[in-house]
Amino acid sequence: MILELDCGNSFIKWRVIDLDASGIIHASGLADEPERLLEELLSLCPITISHCRLVSVRSDTETRLLTEVISGSLGVEVVCAMPSIKLAGVTNGYEDFQRLGLDRWLAVVAAYQLCCKPCVVIDLGTAVTIDLVAGDGRHLGGYITPGMALLTEQLRTHTKRILYSAEEARMALSDTSPGRSTSEAVERGCLRMLRSYIEDQIVCAARCLGEEPAIYVTGGDASLFAEARQVEFVPDLVFKGLAIACPL
Repeated sequence: MILELDCGNSFIKWRVIDLDASGIIHASGLADEPERLLEELLSLCPITISHCRLVSVRSDTETRLLTEVISGSLGVEVVCAMPSIKLAGVTNGYEDFQRLGLDRWLAVVAAYQLCCKPCVVIDLGTAVTIDLVAGDGRHLGGYITPGMALLTEQLRTHTKRILYSAEEARMALSDTSPGRSTSEAVERGCLRMLRSYIEDQIVCAARCLGEEPAIYVTGGDASLFAEARQVEFVPDLVFKGLAIACPL
């Protein structure tokens, strides 16, 4: 079995898949720290992990410590995705290719491999990232803005009277009508603002790319944007790119 890890700024997403090309997922999860990840992995018996590949946007020190923990505890070599100028027909669009977040890079590569045409990759996580890829595989760059959690957190942090619980926040997103409480006003306002931003980016991307692009959406908050225009939701887009970057 192959253990795949996507180490973001806030959480570590993981899954265990077949070694063959079937892509069957035998286990998956989300951990907030390496110790919790290890607990979950060690509880997978009788699943035997023989290979591991990893993508990380964490510091080199954090990533090294995590690979050492995984390797030492599971007895497997950990293969890490690395920055590159070109991969699978896609050319990195950053002036310094090493500064493009690895999760963004792998998502872009995976998206282009899915369609082989102009495309837009929207990742809705802690931050919202939007990347454009031309028909010839050139990554044209992208945009980074705060995600839902960051937007609402900033309002709660810097406005003394904005106080409400996580449960109130969840309930507030049941619809997007004008809020009749502070939690509804904040959560729905931020959601509508982000939806408008994404719609505008999709329109602008079509003009920039010269034709209607394929639009791929991924990330933990993707479900909040189900009402947006026709897009393709690919929850495992980064993992698809990881498999391309680190074939086993």
